[in-house]
Amino acid sequence: MIMSNEIFLVSLLFLGVSFIVSAVLKSKFTKYSKIPLSNGLSGREIAEKMLQENGIYDVKVTSVNGFLSDHYNPKDKTVNLSPDVYNGSSISAAAVAAHECGHAVQHATSYGPLVMRSKMVPAVQFSSMLVNWVLLAGMIVLATTKSPTVLLIGIIIMSVTVVFSLITLPVEFDASKRALAWLDRTNVTNPQEYPKAKDALKWAATTYVVAALAAVVTLIQYIMIYLGSRDR
Repeated sequence: MIMSNEIFLVSLLFLGVSFIVSAVLKSKFTKYSKIPLSNGLSGREIAEKMLQENGIYDVKVTSVNGFLSDHYNPKDKTVNLSPDVYNGSSISAAAVAAHECGHAVQHATSYGPLVMRSKMVPAVQFSSMLVNWVLLAGMIVLATTKSPTVLLIGIIIMSVTVVFSLITLPVEFDASKRALAWLDRTNVTNPQEYPKAKDALKWAATTYVVAALAAVVTLIQYIMIYLGSRDR
């Protein structure tokens, strides 16, 4: 089937782009992790400082294993920083710590897209387990029986994950915006360090853009297959 070949090629293309962006991101963070902050603050200290200055006292800053495994958990109100960020006193550590605290600020202020994304998590976890199998079954059924019903179910399930990817974009961009504004306003980063922190967060955001774009394009292709099958 021609369209299934196109889906494979597009998926391969975005896989390549995603690999390149991820490689650049890791390179940027590795580079900026070797540049110490002039103020000597660690990622943990920066995170605690940003939380306190935003009036947030019920969020705990913890260390978790992994590289770029940093995240904010709204369920237990924890800013989880990887060892290099938690203990590090570099530009990378400052950028990541402030970004994750940006999510904590979003949570504290009930930022709309974050609230919506949090509510979608159970549905996304469920759909993520099923979507590939249902789409595969849908393509097989369509090829053998010409019935597009199973494929339509797969498209509906996939739509949930695509919407989640799209909602993630404003959440991540806003967290970086809050982080950079705070880093600049409080002079945690000086005029030479700030552009580097901004560059690091820009590449981090790019990974989410690529993922969302890939999801949207793939969904559109499956929709085209479904609509094409109905015209036969």
